[in-house]
Amino acid sequence: MDISKLKFDSAGLIPAVVQDFFTKDVLTVAYMNRESLEITLNEKKTCFFSRSRQKLWRKGETSGNFQHVVSITADCDYDALVVQVIKDGPACHLGTDSCFTNTLFNDETVQRFALETLYELLCERNRLRPEKSYTTYLFEKGKEKILKKVGEECTEVIIGAMKDSREETIYEISDLCYHVLVLMVSMGITVEDIKNELKSRHVIDHKVKQETMK
Repeated sequence: MDISKLKFDSAGLIPAVVQDFFTKDVLTVAYMNRESLEITLNEKKTCFFSRSRQKLWRKGETSGNFQHVVSITADCDYDALVVQVIKDGPACHLGTDSCFTNTLFNDETVQRFALETLYELLCERNRLRPEKSYTTYLFEKGKEKILKKVGEECTEVIIGAMKDSREETIYEISDLCYHVLVLMVSMGITVEDIKNELKSRHVIDHKVKQETMK
Protein backbone atom coordinates (compact mmCIF):
# COMPACT_ATOMS: atom_id res chain seq x y z
CA MET A 1 0.00 0.00 0.00
CA ASP A 2 1.22 3.48 -0.90
CA ILE A 3 0.36 5.34 2.29
CA SER A 4 1.48 8.64 0.76
CA LYS A 5 -1.96 8.80 -0.92
CA LEU A 6 -3.81 8.65 2.40
CA LYS A 7 -5.44 11.80 3.74
CA PHE A 8 -4.93 12.09 7.48
CA ASP A 9 -7.06 14.68 9.30
CA SER A 10 -5.80 17.84 11.01
CA ALA A 11 -4.77 15.76 14.03
CA GLY A 12 -2.81 13.38 11.80
CA LEU A 13 -5.36 10.57 12.17
CA ILE A 14 -7.39 8.35 9.86
CA PRO A 15 -10.39 6.22 10.93
CA ALA A 16 -9.96 2.45 10.63
CA VAL A 17 -12.97 0.13 10.49
CA VAL A 18 -11.82 -3.27 11.74
CA GLN A 19 -13.67 -6.21 10.21
CA ASP A 20 -13.57 -9.93 10.97
CA PHE A 21 -12.05 -11.65 7.92
CA PHE A 22 -14.28 -14.72 8.22
CA THR A 23 -17.65 -13.38 9.35
CA LYS A 24 -17.30 -9.87 7.85
CA ASP A 25 -18.70 -8.48 11.14
CA VAL A 26 -17.50 -5.01 12.10
CA LEU A 27 -15.43 -5.45 15.25
CA THR A 28 -14.50 -1.89 16.14
CA VAL A 29 -13.74 1.56 14.76
CA ALA A 30 -10.41 3.03 15.84
CA TYR A 31 -7.91 5.60 14.61
CA MET A 32 -4.42 5.31 13.20
CA ASN A 33 -1.71 7.85 12.62
CA ARG A 34 1.10 7.33 10.16
CA GLU A 35 3.33 5.65 12.75
CA SER A 36 0.69 3.19 13.97
CA LEU A 37 -0.21 2.32 10.38
CA GLU A 38 3.44 1.62 9.56
CA ILE A 39 3.71 -0.57 12.66
CA THR A 40 0.54 -2.40 11.59
CA LEU A 41 1.95 -3.02 8.13
CA ASN A 42 5.34 -4.17 9.45
CA GLU A 43 4.07 -6.41 12.26
CA LYS A 44 0.85 -7.52 10.50
CA LYS A 45 -1.02 -6.90 13.76
CA THR A 46 -3.27 -3.93 14.43
CA CYS A 47 -1.76 -0.92 16.14
CA PHE A 48 -3.85 2.19 16.77
CA PHE A 49 -3.53 5.68 18.18
CA SER A 50 -5.57 6.34 21.32
CA ARG A 51 -7.15 9.80 21.19
CA SER A 52 -7.99 9.71 24.90
CA ARG A 53 -4.50 8.69 26.03
CA GLN A 54 -2.68 10.37 23.16
CA LYS A 55 -0.41 7.39 22.61
CA LEU A 56 0.04 4.33 20.42
CA TRP A 57 -1.56 1.07 21.52
CA ARG A 58 -1.15 -2.37 20.06
CA LYS A 59 -4.38 -4.34 20.20
CA GLY A 60 -3.77 -7.35 22.45
CA GLU A 61 -0.62 -6.10 24.15
CA THR A 62 -2.26 -6.49 27.58
CA SER A 63 -5.21 -8.83 26.87
CA GLY A 64 -3.51 -11.18 24.42
CA ASN A 65 -6.40 -10.66 21.99
CA PHE A 66 -4.25 -9.77 19.00
CA GLN A 67 -5.71 -9.00 15.60
CA HIS A 68 -3.72 -10.47 12.71
CA VAL A 69 -4.08 -8.31 9.63
CA VAL A 70 -5.21 -9.95 6.39
CA SER A 71 -5.83 -6.84 4.30
CA ILE A 72 -6.07 -3.05 4.50
CA THR A 73 -8.20 -1.16 1.98
CA ALA A 74 -8.64 2.60 1.60
CA ASP A 75 -11.90 4.16 0.48
CA CYS A 76 -12.35 6.19 -2.72
CA ASP A 77 -11.24 9.43 -1.03
CA TYR A 78 -8.29 7.82 0.75
CA ASP A 79 -9.50 9.21 4.10
CA ALA A 80 -10.77 5.99 5.75
CA LEU A 81 -9.55 2.40 6.03
CA VAL A 82 -11.11 -1.05 6.29
CA VAL A 83 -8.81 -3.47 8.09
CA GLN A 84 -9.71 -7.16 7.80
CA VAL A 85 -8.30 -9.28 10.60
CA ILE A 86 -8.22 -12.75 12.11
CA LYS A 87 -8.70 -12.20 15.82
CA ASP A 88 -7.27 -14.21 18.70
CA GLY A 89 -10.09 -13.25 21.03
CA PRO A 90 -12.78 -10.65 21.79
CA ALA A 91 -12.36 -7.32 20.03
CA CYS A 92 -14.10 -5.26 22.70
CA HIS A 93 -12.63 -4.36 26.10
CA LEU A 94 -15.96 -5.52 27.59
CA GLY A 95 -15.18 -9.06 26.46
CA THR A 96 -17.59 -9.25 23.51
CA ASP A 97 -16.56 -10.35 20.02
CA SER A 98 -17.47 -6.93 18.63
CA CYS A 99 -17.84 -3.44 20.07
CA PHE A 100 -21.12 -3.17 18.14
CA THR A 101 -23.66 -4.98 20.32
CA ASN A 102 -26.28 -2.31 21.02
CA THR A 103 -28.98 -2.79 18.37
CA LEU A 104 -30.95 0.37 17.53
CA PHE A 105 -32.95 -1.09 14.63
CA ASN A 106 -33.27 -4.50 13.05
CA ASP A 107 -35.54 -5.41 10.14
CA GLU A 108 -36.69 -8.89 11.18
CA THR A 109 -38.01 -9.59 7.69
CA VAL A 110 -34.42 -9.71 6.43
CA GLN A 111 -32.36 -12.61 7.71
CA ARG A 112 -28.71 -13.40 7.04
CA PHE A 113 -27.95 -17.08 6.63
CA ALA A 114 -24.63 -18.78 7.27
CA LEU A 115 -23.62 -22.40 7.76
CA GLU A 116 -22.14 -21.35 11.11
CA THR A 117 -25.56 -20.09 12.21
CA LEU A 118 -27.25 -23.36 11.30
CA TYR A 119 -24.43 -25.30 12.98
CA GLU A 120 -24.91 -23.35 16.23
CA LEU A 121 -28.66 -24.01 16.07
CA LEU A 122 -28.01 -27.74 15.67
CA CYS A 123 -25.62 -27.63 18.64
CA GLU A 124 -28.39 -26.06 20.68
CA ARG A 125 -30.85 -28.73 19.52
CA ASN A 126 -28.38 -31.40 20.57
CA ARG A 127 -27.98 -29.82 23.99
CA LEU A 128 -31.65 -29.11 24.73
CA ARG A 129 -33.26 -31.99 22.79
CA PRO A 130 -36.67 -30.27 22.35
CA GLU A 131 -39.64 -32.58 21.86
CA LYS A 132 -41.17 -33.17 18.42
CA SER A 133 -37.98 -31.99 16.72
CA TYR A 134 -36.63 -34.00 13.78
CA THR A 135 -33.11 -32.95 14.75
CA THR A 136 -33.69 -34.25 18.28
CA TYR A 137 -34.92 -37.53 16.75
CA LEU A 138 -31.68 -37.90 14.78
CA PHE A 139 -29.45 -37.21 17.78
CA GLU A 140 -31.37 -39.63 19.98
CA LYS A 141 -31.24 -42.39 17.34
CA GLY A 142 -27.48 -41.93 17.15
CA LYS A 143 -24.73 -42.01 14.55
CA GLU A 144 -25.98 -45.10 12.70
CA LYS A 145 -29.28 -43.36 11.86
CA ILE A 146 -27.51 -40.11 10.95
CA LEU A 147 -25.10 -41.94 8.64
CA LYS A 148 -28.02 -43.73 7.00
CA LYS A 149 -29.69 -40.40 6.26
CA VAL A 150 -26.44 -38.96 4.87
CA GLY A 151 -26.19 -41.95 2.53
CA GLU A 152 -29.82 -41.59 1.43
CA GLU A 153 -29.40 -37.88 0.72
CA CYS A 154 -26.24 -38.56 -1.33
CA THR A 155 -28.31 -40.90 -3.50
CA GLU A 156 -31.07 -38.28 -3.85
CA VAL A 157 -28.51 -35.71 -5.01
CA ILE A 158 -27.26 -38.13 -7.67
CA ILE A 159 -30.80 -38.87 -8.86
CA GLY A 160 -31.67 -35.17 -9.09
CA ALA A 161 -28.50 -34.41 -11.04
CA MET A 162 -28.99 -37.38 -13.38
CA LYS A 163 -32.48 -36.05 -14.16
CA ASP A 164 -30.78 -32.74 -14.98
CA SER A 165 -33.20 -31.01 -12.61
CA ARG A 166 -31.54 -27.94 -11.16
CA GLU A 167 -34.33 -27.29 -8.66
CA GLU A 168 -34.44 -30.87 -7.39
CA THR A 169 -30.65 -31.02 -7.11
CA ILE A 170 -30.56 -27.79 -5.10
CA TYR A 171 -33.24 -29.17 -2.78
CA GLU A 172 -31.44 -32.48 -2.26
CA ILE A 173 -28.03 -30.84 -1.77
CA SER A 174 -29.65 -28.69 0.93
CA ASP A 175 -30.95 -31.84 2.63
CA LEU A 176 -27.51 -33.40 2.37
CA CYS A 177 -25.83 -30.32 3.88
CA TYR A 178 -28.24 -30.36 6.81
CA HIS A 179 -27.62 -34.02 7.59
CA VAL A 180 -23.84 -33.62 7.20
CA LEU A 181 -23.96 -30.76 9.72
CA VAL A 182 -25.92 -33.00 12.11
CA LEU A 183 -23.20 -35.63 11.70
CA MET A 184 -20.53 -33.00 12.37
CA VAL A 185 -22.24 -31.90 15.59
CA SER A 186 -22.57 -35.51 16.75
CA MET A 187 -18.83 -36.05 16.18
CA GLY A 188 -17.67 -32.70 17.55
CA ILE A 189 -16.46 -31.49 14.14
CA THR A 190 -16.86 -27.74 13.62
CA VAL A 191 -17.38 -25.70 10.47
CA GLU A 192 -14.00 -24.13 11.19
CA ASP A 193 -12.39 -27.60 11.13
CA ILE A 194 -13.72 -28.13 7.60
CA LYS A 195 -12.65 -24.65 6.47
CA ASN A 196 -9.14 -25.25 7.79
CA GLU A 197 -8.90 -28.57 5.96
CA LEU A 198 -10.09 -27.01 2.69
CA LYS A 199 -7.73 -24.09 3.19
CA SER A 200 -4.77 -26.46 3.64
CA ARG A 201 -5.71 -28.23 0.39
CA HIS A 202 -5.92 -24.91 -1.44
CA VAL A 203 -2.40 -24.00 -0.29
CA ILE A 204 -1.10 -27.39 -1.43
CA ASP A 205 -2.80 -27.04 -4.83
CA HIS A 206 -1.37 -23.55 -5.22
CA LYS A 207 2.15 -24.78 -4.48
CA VAL A 208 1.74 -27.65 -6.94
CA LYS A 209 0.63 -25.23 -9.65
CA GLN A 210 3.59 -22.98 -8.96
CA GLU A 211 5.99 -25.90 -9.21
CA THR A 212 4.32 -27.06 -12.45
CA MET A 213 4.71 -23.62 -14.00
CA LYS A 214 8.47 -23.52 -13.33
